[in-house]
Amino acid sequence: MMGRNMTGRLTEIFAQPKPVLGMLHLTGDAAEDRLELALRETALMIEGGVDGVVVENYFGTPDDVRRVLDAFAARRPDTVVGLNLLRDFRLGFDLVREYGLSFLQIDSVAGHLPPDEDADYAAELADRRASVPALILGGVRFKYQPVKSGRSEDEDLRLGMDRADAIVVTGLGTGQETGDDKVQRFRAVVGDDYPLFIGAGLTADTAARQLAAADGAIVGSYFKDSYKDTGRVDLAHVRHLMNQVRQLREKDPA
Repeated sequence: MMGRNMTGRLTEIFAQPKPVLGMLHLTGDAAEDRLELALRETALMIEGGVDGVVVENYFGTPDDVRRVLDAFAARRPDTVVGLNLLRDFRLGFDLVREYGLSFLQIDSVAGHLPPDEDADYAAELADRRASVPALILGGVRFKYQPVKSGRSEDEDLRLGMDRADAIVVTGLGTGQETGDDKVQRFRAVVGDDYPLFIGAGLTADTAARQLAAADGAIVGSYFKDSYKDTGRVDLAHVRHLMNQVRQLREKDPA
């Protein structure tokens, strides 16, 4: 069994083809700082043209995530919001359900566990996935994730397709380019009708080329003033990348 009419479900959530999701790393020295910065960076990314945001406890805590989601519910009800709750996919599902979020990113849905643990994980993931209407964006061979399955990349990808509504592909680390060869390998396995997202390292220089082979992207580091995860969102960087995306959309409208 494959996902739930994946390409069609993307169009239900995102108004534009090839959606670009801006990552909120929740940088800041104190809880108030992290909340204020998240709201400010969201406003900048939306102004620059992104199609939605991902709230992630990269530098923050689950409590910071809740504060941001509370603020979005009160102040930005029309923004497309998703979540990546690092190291706790169970709480991720709970928050997606509680706040009615559009999608949940999970860094790895296949390949990171040994076979004796994978079956239980797959069953729990399926149960939790069935409990929410949100899209699941699942990583396979994802940055920083171990490979313990004993299966080939192709086998893990096919399992990942059953466990998620889109596959997210990355290179080796945050802000590091996702190699074209890896994108093409993943595309060859998932086919043209299953969504594939670039999950790291997209830039204005690579956006047109890589998004020609993918269906969307999650962007964090490039949008920062320093081009690093520790920086602050720079509107000019957002506009520069999104201008390339708009040109691609005009050439190849979905």
